[in-house]
Amino acid sequence: MSFKKVSVIGLGYIGLPTAAVIASRGIEVVGVDVNQHAVDTINNGEIHIVEPDLDIIVRGVVSTGNLRATTIPEPAEAFMVAVPTPFKHSDDGSHEPNLDYIRAAAEAIAPVLEKGNLVILESTSPVGATEKLAEWLAAARPDLTFPQQKGDAADIKVAHCPERVLPGYVLQELVSNDRVIGGMSSACSERAVELYKTFVRGECIITNARTAEMAKLTENSFRDVNIAFANELSVICDKLKINVWELIKLANRHPRVNILNPGPGVGGHCIAVDPWFIVDSCPDEAKLIKQARLTNDAKPEYVIEKIIEAADQFKKPVIACLGLAFKADIDDLRESPALQIVGDLARQNVGEVLAVEPNISEQEIPECLIEAEVPLLSLKEALEKANVVVILVDHSEFKSADHSLFAAKVVIDSRGMLA
Repeated sequence: MSFKKVSVIGLGYIGLPTAAVIASRGIEVVGVDVNQHAVDTINNGEIHIVEPDLDIIVRGVVSTGNLRATTIPEPAEAFMVAVPTPFKHSDDGSHEPNLDYIRAAAEAIAPVLEKGNLVILESTSPVGATEKLAEWLAAARPDLTFPQQKGDAADIKVAHCPERVLPGYVLQELVSNDRVIGGMSSACSERAVELYKTFVRGECIITNARTAEMAKLTENSFRDVNIAFANELSVICDKLKINVWELIKLANRHPRVNILNPGPGVGGHCIAVDPWFIVDSCPDEAKLIKQARLTNDAKPEYVIEKIIEAADQFKKPVIACLGLAFKADIDDLRESPALQIVGDLARQNVGEVLAVEPNISEQEIPECLIEAEVPLLSLKEALEKANVVVILVDHSEFKSADHSLFAAKVVIDSRGMLA
């Protein structure tokens, strides 16, 4: 086996499953994270995120010694960087990519790099980020050569391979999905393919680093544009008094039409963020991509207007908001439109606001809801108290509930769960 020790930098929603899957192939994996709680939790054979079956795999590979976590990088043959890449919020509405986490990861692993090592950037990144990573590594380790200096003959191989998995199905898709691998040289690509072939059954397709970066951004921008069409359609149907869910079902009976379902907005660290990387790089050309982002970003405010209109029917409105995560059956709150809606609603003092999120504990309630004094209740408790119910996420627990419980309530169903 050509890789005996692999280091995964960042043990979040992508890094931890990746580390666990590689470790399950009998390779020693060292996971690195700045969060001491995450490190301690993993070393106890437990997980700090929600992902089906991940707990079973982590428990197994930790017990065999194939996976351990630490806060300090150590030497390895390959380093996989899976850290966040958010954008910088600014008053002028621009969305400049924030590569601070990638730079911090580069500076952390640079001291332990050795000749022959492979460094892979898995974080979804703007075009040129892999080159930046190599530059930061080169600046920190002038005693080693990098692809931009020596090409195939470089001491350190650098490549980009963006993750392409769906939360809730990460373990299956890490193995089954094709991977786009963009090396900074042909030797970099070939070495990266060797690593991914240790656990990927899908095809490993080689390209250059910039194209690999753009491929991931393109995939998520395509989804964003299609969701924006559905969200815009839902607003139009509201105005024209048409059931958008019925309309979409009818339209989708056409053999070449496949309209997605609308929702309260778009969340998560991918679709809600990545299109902005394209817009930032080519602001004058990315007109459709930018408009899709603006359309989806405006949807939460539209949902809030609908909630306020419903609450006005009551002297003392009590509003139960079902779901805080950005999609069904996960605990991920990043860029979640549901969380934004609940927080904004509470701050507007429309009425008493209650939150229901079965995938997080009391200790995990976001600070914005604590400050707004929004309690986290069970579905049963919230439905007993509320006169207005807002369905923001179609969690399985909500779907399987007795729908007659909603009958006496004013319901804003942003997911079409009751349609």
